[in-house]
Amino acid sequence: MSSGQKTVTVFLTLIGGLLLVIIGLYESWPRWAWPAAAVPLLAAPVLVIRFADRRVDPFPAEFMPDLPVPPVERRELRISDVALPSAADDYDFLFSATVRWCPVSAPPGSPPVNASGLAVDALLDRARAITALRSPTRSSLVQHELNGVLGTMQEDASGRVQAMALEVGLTLSDRDQERLAALASVRKDEAVWEHERKFEQSRRTYLGKDVLRDTGSAVVWWLHRNDDRVDRTVKDIGLLAQLTSAANNQDVEERFRHLVDGPPEEGPGLAPDGNPGPFAGPGGSPGAAPGEAVPEPAGTGLGDAFAQLVDATGLAPEDPVIALLADQVYGTLRYLDGDPAAEIRTRFHSAPDQPPTHVNGSGPGPAGPPPPTESVPF
Repeated sequence: MSSGQKTVTVFLTLIGGLLLVIIGLYESWPRWAWPAAAVPLLAAPVLVIRFADRRVDPFPAEFMPDLPVPPVERRELRISDVALPSAADDYDFLFSATVRWCPVSAPPGSPPVNASGLAVDALLDRARAITALRSPTRSSLVQHELNGVLGTMQEDASGRVQAMALEVGLTLSDRDQERLAALASVRKDEAVWEHERKFEQSRRTYLGKDVLRDTGSAVVWWLHRNDDRVDRTVKDIGLLAQLTSAANNQDVEERFRHLVDGPPEEGPGLAPDGNPGPFAGPGGSPGAAPGEAVPEPAGTGLGDAFAQLVDATGLAPEDPVIALLADQVYGTLRYLDGDPAAEIRTRFHSAPDQPPTHVNGSGPGPAGPPPPTESVPF
């Protein structure tokens, strides 16, 4: 029993005795009642002392530490920029983490080990199994995945330590980041180009195999594109026939050729009925009078151009204005090098030795409208 408990017991006994004396005097107890009341008063402290001795101390003295608690060993190690493989060749992740471990009880006779080395090796094996399957372009995402996977204590392969990782970091080198960004840009450009090429190829296939398959398909397509304007589509049938034949490397179909070539033109050597006209020589060739040699066709020279001009005027071939006009054109162009107007003079029967006349017949000079009374020999 402690000294504090004894002091409290004595203090309570004295108070109890005083209370009994006060009560006994107030009640005028008989003489025999005083000893009877004193017995319980003296027995109460004895019972309290015995009861206190029987209580068990919750903190026995033998279990109380007498020495200071030794400091706990910190089993941590920081590793930085350890290269781990990724799913792409030659692109490694740079792994950093704080490795924490605790030893596992080993069976008797086991050799001593480097616990920190076993813990680091176990963590790197676990991290390598994940990074080897991940793309290097997703380093930040893989970093969070490693934080979750490596955040659990697990035993190493030898069973001597348990290890986990804290503050995991995963990055790429600056050069690798630049290379991956450049490759991504090229892939995006290539994808855009590929889509554009396929779009263009699809349009060519649509036009060549469907729209321009034949003239009928082209006409229907053009009619739809022009909001069902039949008049415009009919005018463009010849052009569509040419376009269709060119797209298929073929000649224009016979039934559409008249729309492409137009009606037969009346040349200077043919009359409107198709027979040799007044400017045709023997055998229907133009430009030769009876008894004269037939000149070779001049192709697309001034003679042909003048013949188209004559045809465009709508004048009849026997009209004397045509011969006069030929003389005047020849007189204007006769002094040019090579005499390019000689073909006009020959084909349109102008007199070779007769100089061209003015409008008023005063001599050589530029041609003008014919005099009303002038006759032109054929």
